[in-house]
Amino acid sequence: MKKAILLILAAILAIVAVAGLKYYRTFYKPNSVDNKADIYVYENGSYEAFLDSLFSNGVVADTKSFTAAAQKLDLAPVLKAGHYNVKGGLTNKEIIRIFANGYQTPVKLQVNGYIRTPENMAAYLGHRLQADSAAFIAALTDRELMESLGFRKETYLSVFIPDTYEVWWTITPEDLIKRMKKEYDAFWNESRRARAKEIGLTQDQVMTLASIVIEETKYEPEMPTVAGVYINRLNKGMLLQADPTVLFALNTPGVTRVLNKHLETDSPYNTYKYPGLPPGPITIAPKSAIEAVLNYQHHNYLYFCAKDTFDGRHNFAVSYSDHLKNARAYQRALSARTSSRAAL
Repeated sequence: MKKAILLILAAILAIVAVAGLKYYRTFYKPNSVDNKADIYVYENGSYEAFLDSLFSNGVVADTKSFTAAAQKLDLAPVLKAGHYNVKGGLTNKEIIRIFANGYQTPVKLQVNGYIRTPENMAAYLGHRLQADSAAFIAALTDRELMESLGFRKETYLSVFIPDTYEVWWTITPEDLIKRMKKEYDAFWNESRRARAKEIGLTQDQVMTLASIVIEETKYEPEMPTVAGVYINRLNKGMLLQADPTVLFALNTPGVTRVLNKHLETDSPYNTYKYPGLPPGPITIAPKSAIEAVLNYQHHNYLYFCAKDTFDGRHNFAVSYSDHLKNARAYQRALSARTSSRAAL
């Protein structure tokens, strides 16, 4: 009798031990692998798609125990959309808590310069965040929103100061723009605002001129010099005659060179026809171009054209006659280069 009782107790202990081990493996045994995989959970995505992403990216070592734990803790109905990185050494219970509570990992959003239109920006953002391009274009053309932030249609893209920002992947388009406005205000600190006032330009005008400068040259050491040319023209009441503004007004894909017929384009962005700066930026200017305008080089130059060395640099001139000499030298070099290539 005593022997039978001992056997029963032993059996019970074995069952408890097996159950305890299973419970430990299911909930408390470290199971995540430190592989820095990006897991995206979409707002309307399926639970099965989430598991497939988690397992195919090798985030968990034991998929069977994770599936069991997630089922017991009823993860499916509380799974939160977001971008996640799961560090290594976490238990199933800890992993599940991350996704159930929406403990997201921010994404690095790089806002680049050289984006010219709201449509371009919407497409760019729609490829990098959960909201699609249609949602972003709606926010970027929302007049009430732009005016509440102090912008006009022509200046709205200025809210994006090129840099790398950490944001939630699930951020709404409106909240992203409001976040960018905070970054814009931080960039336009007291010192920069004072400098803009000192040179006689508004913030919008600085951003507009910077967009012209960056379209004229990508060679940073020359940017303050180019900015100085346009400041001189503005101060003298001359037409800016900036070719990039004409190309912006044309808005014709494939046209990269301004011809005489293009100069007749009737647009407030055509600085060959209309005096002063255009109504707004023609592209998103990088910080280097903005700083170049704020700290433009003081000189007497009124003209510039590309050097015949084709290295992205320019020759600057005070008089129009000297400018024509520089232009002829460039055209001769260009013709010679074209002929040489044609002979090959």
